[in-house]
Amino acid sequence: MYTNVSSSVLLSLAPLGISDASIYPAFVFGTITYLLIMFFNLLVLAAIVVSKKLHKPMFILLFNLPITDMIGATAFFPHLIYSIVTQDRQISQPACITQAFLIHFYGTGNFVILSSMAYDRYVAICCPLRYNAVMTPHNLIKIITSIWLITFSIIVTLILLLERFKMCKTHVVDLFCNNPSLLKLVCDDIRVNNSYGLVIMCLIQGGTLGIIIYTYLQILRTCIMTNHPDARRKAIQTCGSHLVVFLFLEFNSVITLIAHRIESASPYMRRVLGVSVIIFPLF
Repeated sequence: MYTNVSSSVLLSLAPLGISDASIYPAFVFGTITYLLIMFFNLLVLAAIVVSKKLHKPMFILLFNLPITDMIGATAFFPHLIYSIVTQDRQISQPACITQAFLIHFYGTGNFVILSSMAYDRYVAICCPLRYNAVMTPHNLIKIITSIWLITFSIIVTLILLLERFKMCKTHVVDLFCNNPSLLKLVCDDIRVNNSYGLVIMCLIQGGTLGIIIYTYLQILRTCIMTNHPDARRKAIQTCGSHLVVFLFLEFNSVITLIAHRIESASPYMRRVLGVSVIIFPLF
C-alpha cells in the first residue's frame, strides 16, 4: 500500500554499497575526480578567452561545452562526496528536483552544442569559401542563444510536468536524481510525461544523430575528394575527436533512458552508464 509522501522532506537515493574500509579511498577518488573535471574545463575556458588565435567560431562554440560539463559535475559530485563521508543517501525533494534539472540540462545542452559544432565543421570543410559569410558574429550569437534557449525550454517543461504530481514513494532507484527515476515515485497517470520524454528523446538524440551523420558523411566525401593530404589529415583529426565524444554520449544516454523503460534491465548497468556520462568530460 502506498502512502502520500508529497510533503515529506527527504527522498532516499540508491545505496553506494561502500564498506567502512573503502570510505576514505572513495572520498579521495570522488573529490579528485570532481576537482580535475572543474580544473580542466576551467583551463579550456581560460585558454579560449586568453588566446586571440582561438577567437574563432569553432572555439567560441566549444566554449559552451565546458560550461555544461561543469554544471553536470557540480550537480552530481558534491552530494555524492557528502554521501560517501556521511553514508547518508537522503536528499530533500527540492534538492532532488534541482539536481534532476541540472543533470538533464547538462545532457541536453551537450547534444545541442555538439550538433552546432558539427554544423560549423561542415561549413568550414565542405563550403570553405562561404565560411566567413555564414559564420558571422551575428549568426554565431544567434546559434549560441538558440542553444541555451532550446535546452532551457525543453528541461523546464520536463520538470514542470514532473512537479505537478504528488509523490507516493521515497526510494530513488538511481545514484542521482533524474526524471525517469523520479517518475517511478509517482502513483498517478504519467502517460503525458512518458510521451513528452519519448518525443524529446527522439528529437534531441535522434535529431542530433541525424545532423551528425549527414554532416560527417559530407565531410568524409569532401576529404576523400580533396587533393591535399595535409588538409585531409587535419580535417579527419579535428572531426574524429568530436565524433568519438558524441557517439559515447549518444550510446550511454540512449541505453540509460531505454533501460528505465524496460523492467528487466539491470539497474547496475543503468547506474554505471548514467554516471559515466557525467564523469566522461575528465577524459
